[in-house]
Amino acid sequence: QVQLVESWGGLVQPGGSLRLSCAASGSIFSIKVMSWYRQAPGKQRELVATITPAGSTNYPDSVKGRFTISRDNARKTVHLQMNSLKPEDTAVYYCAADLMSTGGTFYQLYWGQGTQVTVSS
Repeated sequence: QVQLVESWGGLVQPGGSLRLSCAASGSIFSIKVMSWYRQAPGKQRELVATITPAGSTNYPDSVKGRFTISRDNARKTVHLQMNSLKPEDTAVYYCAADLMSTGGTFYQLYWGQGTQVTVSS
């Protein structure tokens, strides 16, 4: 059984910072790309950041320069440091991992349950 569990969402004022964490656990053989997505009410889920096992990152223009993704391959964790937060960053944030379970034969995308981030004064 593979699980992804996010933590450390919450309420923050505009201009503030938050650091989200996500831990993968269970029978995991290998993890490739790890990502963060977000979904605001009434909107489609959108990609926020990705990171490869080697540490290469990618961001959309909407968060570039404000958000930083990082990972610890040994601990199977991924983090999202969010700075200069804006009200439009308000959403449920999900982590995702492209991984192969122990005994598996292919990679598939696993999702966390999501954590709410609210940016408001």
